[in-house]
Amino acid sequence: MLQELQILEGAFVVADAHYSHKRPELLEFIKEIHSKKLQPTQLILMGDIFDALFGEVAYTHAINQEAIALINEISLDIEVIYLEGNHDFNLKNIFPHVKIFQISSQPVTCRFDGKKVLLAHGDIESPLGYRVYTSLIRNSTVLSLLRALDSLTRHYILKRLDLYLSKKDDCREFIGLEKFMSNRLGEKYKCDYFVEGHFHQNRTIKLKDFTYINLGAFACNQRYFIVKSAQDIELLQENIFSKGI
Repeated sequence: MLQELQILEGAFVVADAHYSHKRPELLEFIKEIHSKKLQPTQLILMGDIFDALFGEVAYTHAINQEAIALINEISLDIEVIYLEGNHDFNLKNIFPHVKIFQISSQPVTCRFDGKKVLLAHGDIESPLGYRVYTSLIRNSTVLSLLRALDSLTRHYILKRLDLYLSKKDDCREFIGLEKFMSNRLGEKYKCDYFVEGHFHQNRTIKLKDFTYINLGAFACNQRYFIVKSAQDIELLQENIFSKGI
């Protein structure tokens, strides 16, 4: 069931930060929001904010505890919306005051400036094999087994996962993106804007019935976006975070 939200002018939108000890930039960004050096009206986290954060696996909470604590404190001051990704899911108990949207609730229907905006992390409308995979990795029984095995091996499994993820190229170009998105989404949705991350492309494409925006990844050059209604801006203004600027 789709849920409708109001997106606020001046909201910050962040996708695919893939935060870990090897990619710490997100923590500095969150600290700037927490200290009010940066002052979004709303914080929209579009999934894969963490490289590994699973609700049932306590070790993933421990390695991300500082960022988790700051997001929770921010959520007491402004509305924080979190669309779960394929690296961070089953988060309701981790972020009790954050509006969490699981994959089954995406795309999330929103309104901004009289327009209909759909938000998704980006791993919806996928082939059957991937849908089976995403169901398995979110399954509580599977995650409980992972937690037990990881604990018995002194976190060997998750440390190996961390090593593998740290070597991925998060900034490569998706050749044929426009055709792929037209086939994947073009005939299925009616809206003004469809916004998602996951593919890390930082591109805007005019499809038949809406404008498609694929967000640039925060992991690539610390990109984030501010919601704007100015006529010369297509919904989102790109910014690059640099500490102290």
